[in-house]
Amino acid sequence: MSATGNLTVLAEAAWPEPGDGAPPPVPGYVHSRFPPLVAAVAERCLTRAYGQRPAPDGERTAIVLVSAAGDRASAAHVRATVAAGGRPGPLFFFQSVPNSVAGHVAARWGLGGPVLCLAPVGDPRAEGTAEVELLLHDGDADRALLVLIEQASDDGGARDAGGQPGTRAVAVLLGGGDAP
Repeated sequence: MSATGNLTVLAEAAWPEPGDGAPPPVPGYVHSRFPPLVAAVAERCLTRAYGQRPAPDGERTAIVLVSAAGDRASAAHVRATVAAGGRPGPLFFFQSVPNSVAGHVAARWGLGGPVLCLAPVGDPRAEGTAEVELLLHDGDADRALLVLIEQASDDGGARDAGGQPGTRAVAVLLGGGDAP
């Protein structure tokens, strides 16, 4: 456990970590690696904090998902489908909203706090942490899971272990400065 300003880091995880390939699929999500990556890094972080699902009874944990570009792959797919005169499949209706996977994580873990998505204009971690501090200060949550994710553009650059553009995610469970 470490402290960050007025917050305490209760658990932290990244995806990928050594030995990771592609994140496991998430039922109901198709085409994009964004939702599985969010779910995998959140699961890893929450497991490190709580051991297993669900979170302790009465847990008011917010989820703050921070991504400047959101789900690039789903957005590109929908854009191309519509431009070609097609209709996106029904799964893209909810999947195209980044907070849908945050809500999925909250439901799986029994988290009872607000779910927010931010598109930062500056430092993603600093902006996400500031939002967490506000949620805790205002009493909207006791803890917050901060998920930072950016999908790399498919520009021929570095690839991850699954052969996909080098997309990375970090999840940090934060509590107030006096958190146990």
